[in-house]
Amino acid sequence: MLEEFLRDWHPRPVVEHDAMAPEQARALAHVLEVPAPVDELPPLWHWVHFLTWPPHSELGPDGHPLDGDFLPPVPDRRRMFAGGRVAITEPIRLGTPAERTTELGGVAVKQGRSGEMAFVTERREFHQDGRLRLTEEVDYVYRSGESEAKSPNRLRPTDFPDSTAAWQQRFTGEPTRLFRFSALTANTHRIHYDEPYCREVEAYPGLVVHGPLLVLLMSELAREHREVTGVSFRLRRPVFSGDPVLVCGESDGTFSVRSDQVHAEASMTFSEPG
Repeated sequence: MLEEFLRDWHPRPVVEHDAMAPEQARALAHVLEVPAPVDELPPLWHWVHFLTWPPHSELGPDGHPLDGDFLPPVPDRRRMFAGGRVAITEPIRLGTPAERTTELGGVAVKQGRSGEMAFVTERREFHQDGRLRLTEEVDYVYRSGESEAKSPNRLRPTDFPDSTAAWQQRFTGEPTRLFRFSALTANTHRIHYDEPYCREVEAYPGLVVHGPLLVLLMSELAREHREVTGVSFRLRRPVFSGDPVLVCGESDGTFSVRSDQVHAEASMTFSEPG
């Protein structure tokens, strides 16, 4: 029972600082193929800041760190990025030092179709110049061991789906883009760059496109049309490298990444037209 491992787990809040140098944002702009920001970070671009690089010897067989402030003590741990919520009070500015405070937002053990899962929420506040700029909650799902429901031989989409969405953008996650995004976010999970590991150990049919990258694709499509002040998102099923998917959005703030199925979805809030 996962609850037995989590009963006495109470990590303390962690405070970190970042100079908010512009180089990371410029690199992300090249990965997303959009203009680089000059003064303010676009929504969710803080994900390439406040990075942690543990020593190589402290990584586990899956590439993830063996230990961390908010990594639950689950045996044979498997982690998935599940969803989250971001509220932007003021944009974070580049070139101005920022402070991030992270605390445990909640822990819940649930029974899914493939077994027990522990849902862990990290809550973060970002301050700059003494003012709250952004509040974020990120949900992670942990399981003990591999799910028997996964298969490296699952059917995959072969063409882009049709859609009547007002805003659309095609996307195919090439291995080079996944590699660059892993480096930019200090994500060493092998499912994003080691295809033999994906198939033989975690039973995926190919490299997995990062969940945060899918969310960024939706927020960037929104940003082409409106000023985004908040994002609530959920990851439903993985997208694999080479799979053709469509990023869709509507003016009411509903967004998705889809093939013949919905892989990710988000709800955006926009500033009032001024």
